[in-house]
Amino acid sequence: MYDKPDLHWRTQADFTAARLKALFRELLAFLTGRRNELLAYSEVREKLRLGGPIYRGVQTVPIAQIIGSVDRYRDFDRAFLPKQDFLSERWQKVNRAWYQDISLPPVLLYKVGEVYFVVDGHHRVSVAREKGQETIEAEVRECAVRVPVTAEIAPEDLEILGEKVEFLERTAIDRVRPEAQLAVTILGGYDRMLEHIAVHRYFMGLEFQRDIGEAEAVAHWYDTVYLPIVKVIRESGILQAFPGRTEADLYLWVLDHRHYLVGQGKANLVEPGQAAEEFVRALAGDDQAHAAAESV
Repeated sequence: MYDKPDLHWRTQADFTAARLKALFRELLAFLTGRRNELLAYSEVREKLRLGGPIYRGVQTVPIAQIIGSVDRYRDFDRAFLPKQDFLSERWQKVNRAWYQDISLPPVLLYKVGEVYFVVDGHHRVSVAREKGQETIEAEVRECAVRVPVTAEIAPEDLEILGEKVEFLERTAIDRVRPEAQLAVTILGGYDRMLEHIAVHRYFMGLEFQRDIGEAEAVAHWYDTVYLPIVKVIRESGILQAFPGRTEADLYLWVLDHRHYLVGQGKANLVEPGQAAEEFVRALAGDDQAHAAAESV
């Protein structure tokens, strides 16, 4: 057991080291353009329209999955290092308890998807992470969310995830077609798909001479427009040429290409599958031309 002066020196030195790490990470984030802040629960709740929270009891939680805070997201960075000097006194008290092997009460967390937000216990999470602990005891309340949320999420991802939540709420495609995996990385992409469905519903009404329900229109669009395009994309293997992009991204590009051809008078209003094949051929032609130019 450490004596009081030695323990005071150690806890003070630990906080100083943690602050220096936080300053270094802040500088590195500035130089690389990487985001280093905690997620704000209020922003996530608003963008992703969270439900709950529902009490889930005391659990052992991986510290690496604690990536946000309810009200102190400006005081700690993404690694839960202290960003403010005024945190010193409380941080050192928690650190002293760690040295003295004193058990502290569980922290209070909100769970969203696979990640957690601190409601109470920020200093305990900070000290535990700095000491190399991989888990922490927590009282967990879980919030319902309709989109996947993982530890890799960044603040800039919330905009697109928010669009996806609105898309799911308006189309209920996750219920109409549970197997559908529509992941878009293009900002505004989900809004464009909503427009596609609305236009598709209008023309369905003209064709069938009756009112078309939302669920019927969504299912018919997915089966007769989206899937034929995705089938061509999968069979061609062209997605490999676009790292970080998705089938839904290429679906949007295919329809852009289709509209361009029609606008230029180079093609009639072709079927979705044909449009995808034309898009793939056009890209293949560009690649061949590019390869030929490089060989000269």
